[in-house]
Amino acid sequence: MDTILVIDDQADVRMAAIVALNQIGYQCIEAQGPEQALEIISSTAISLILLDMNFKLDTTSGAEGLRFLQQLQTLSANIPVVVMTAWASVDVAVKAMQLGAVDFVEKPWNNLRLTAVVQQQLKLSKSNHDNACLKALNTTKHADYIANSPTMQQLLARAKRAAKTDASILITGENGTGKSLLANYIHQHSNRCEQRYVSVNIGAIAPSLFESELFGHKKGAFTDAKEGRLGRFEIANGGTLFLDEIATLPLELQSKMLRVLESQEFEVLGSSQTKIADVRIIAATNAELAKAIEEGEFRRDLLFRLNTIELYIPPLRERLEDIIELANHLLVSHGQKYQRTMSLTEQAIQALTQYSWPGNVRELSHCIERAVIMSDNDHIKASDLILEQPSSEVSNSATDKQSLPLMPLEELEKQMIQKALTQFNGNVIAAGEFLGLSKSAIYRRIDKHQLDLKEADS
Repeated sequence: MDTILVIDDQADVRMAAIVALNQIGYQCIEAQGPEQALEIISSTAISLILLDMNFKLDTTSGAEGLRFLQQLQTLSANIPVVVMTAWASVDVAVKAMQLGAVDFVEKPWNNLRLTAVVQQQLKLSKSNHDNACLKALNTTKHADYIANSPTMQQLLARAKRAAKTDASILITGENGTGKSLLANYIHQHSNRCEQRYVSVNIGAIAPSLFESELFGHKKGAFTDAKEGRLGRFEIANGGTLFLDEIATLPLELQSKMLRVLESQEFEVLGSSQTKIADVRIIAATNAELAKAIEEGEFRRDLLFRLNTIELYIPPLRERLEDIIELANHLLVSHGQKYQRTMSLTEQAIQALTQYSWPGNVRELSHCIERAVIMSDNDHIKASDLILEQPSSEVSNSATDKQSLPLMPLEELEKQMIQKALTQFNGNVIAAGEFLGLSKSAIYRRIDKHQLDLKEADS
């Protein structure tokens, strides 16, 4: 319900406005003057302010009302203000509009005029908020989920069943298996499908920006906050919020996430007002959260809030029935992108089904895209796919395996990361995917071993 703050030093005027607004379903709070109003605004979510321009200290110039509008601007409250004046002064009304007022009514007012102005401005304010959300949103388009294998058919059936509830869902599986695609699939089959779907990669957020990214901030909340920003919870209000790589959330920030998941309440950074987050949470991770809990890196109570329903996506090597259809779908998709019509030879099909796909669907997509770009003709051969694993250059003979030197695990890890970086020409993300490490995990190990990315690239 919208809440309207009525500011006037005359009790009978406040009561008249409140009665008129209550009759059309609005909740009202009253304040005798600007100082009391500012205290209310600091702790209460206000949808619109009905402001008298003249108070006991000055009953003609509107100076107190104008000063209040200036103070409201410094708070970056973004609350629409309709001013009231008994003097019908065009000059005061113009000054009020210059300071952010959206409309004015003359006292004594006509109730129909008052309610019409309030309704119009509340509707406009909601429209502006929705536009700001859409502007801040990276829209995720609907995508078909290709799955012919029995295990994936069972998974999609469970996902559809879970989608009809508002229960939190945790999606697990290796890198590249399509966790974000499944999250979008669940949203599309949910009761919130007409609302916004917002995706955020937790692993890509610096800890210092976590609160701003998730909950938003007010202008001036910190040094670089030159403009206010909507947080992902507010943008997703009424819809679905997808939290990818949830295991990378720093321990000190997990309590803040737990609080909003438990109470659906949060505060915008720089504001003391509590907001409600009506969002459906879907999270995803490739990490073993049970192990992270044992090692003290993840909160058990947060996991309980996230995994009301858990969906595991099997790796591509365990669902061979999906490979060729996925490859053909990607062939069409990438072919449209690069304006080429391509097909797979029998040798290419055989090579695709015999490969282990350590990078799963993401690796398959990269493989097909590369073949579409580099193939000399419209028929993709096995040699166009370049499926040899980076480690294939190391001899697989028993003699070579026995010649592997004995060394500490730390040193072995360092050498494997260095080899992967070299093989992938310094591409950290590709090297991490091959090694089964998330983006944040491989960067942590590169920093731990003090590896030089320039050397790996050369």
